[in-house]
Amino acid sequence: MNALETLFSFVNPWECDENNHSNVQFYFSRFEEADRQFQLLSGLSETLVGSRRVRHVRYHRELRVADLITVTSHIAFDGPHMLTVVHEMRNGANGTLAATATDGYEPSISALKTLQSRLKAFQDPMPEEAAPRGLAVSPYSQRPTPAALVEAGARVCFRGTVLARHLGPGNKADDKFAIACFTDGVAHVWERTPMTHAYLTENGYGRVAVEMKLTWISPLKAGDPVKVISGLTGVADKTFTMRHHLFEARTERLAAVCDVVALVMDLKKRGAVALPDTARKQISGLLID
Repeated sequence: MNALETLFSFVNPWECDENNHSNVQFYFSRFEEADRQFQLLSGLSETLVGSRRVRHVRYHRELRVADLITVTSHIAFDGPHMLTVVHEMRNGANGTLAATATDGYEPSISALKTLQSRLKAFQDPMPEEAAPRGLAVSPYSQRPTPAALVEAGARVCFRGTVLARHLGPGNKADDKFAIACFTDGVAHVWERTPMTHAYLTENGYGRVAVEMKLTWISPLKAGDPVKVISGLTGVADKTFTMRHHLFEARTERLAAVCDVVALVMDLKKRGAVALPDTARKQISGLLID
């Protein structure tokens, strides 16, 4: 195995949400740090492969307060992208797979053979568990305006400001900031369905994301005002999908897009429950795609 150990961490109480498990923004922040360490250890850089086009995260098992966290990272040339970096997050106490992230890069075809040779020591096969499942592999590529999204049925669900503490090493807003905006606003998206806060509380249910795909379109810097416009994009028996659009609010420039597969979780059984028929019908009538 050529995967590198890139992160050792721990679930803190303040990182857990109303479902009593680690919030998705902290999975993303740890994948972000694991990736920084992987680039340091492997020599991978944007100079070699260009900027990351997409990060696709799947959640496999819950992480709870005081759980140990480890991440290993490797390159998979047989992955879904021309060059795929895979991060596998596990419970450090028992080795259970908690989450996976696949980072997609598109280096020039002419450079691919050289990269395969240069990065050979850090290559492993693409794990089936990390492969995208409920969302398309490719990065989001459209450029909708806020007005067009609202006309299609999406709604504003968050407003905020990029602060200095939200910046990564490149002085740009990092993944955690974007995901935090989406998670703060997502309850307002759920409230448009029959799975309202009152319904979930009455039945002992919680809101859960099982898969997320983050595409950065343009950077955000400290001081930028932002807004999130979100809409529903699909529905199945137990899951439904939504899309969050993060805009720089002053110029209405699209900064990032996150596609999400969500489900209702029974908080006692810690398992998914089928969506009510009324929910499937109502969501079907609200789709923005």
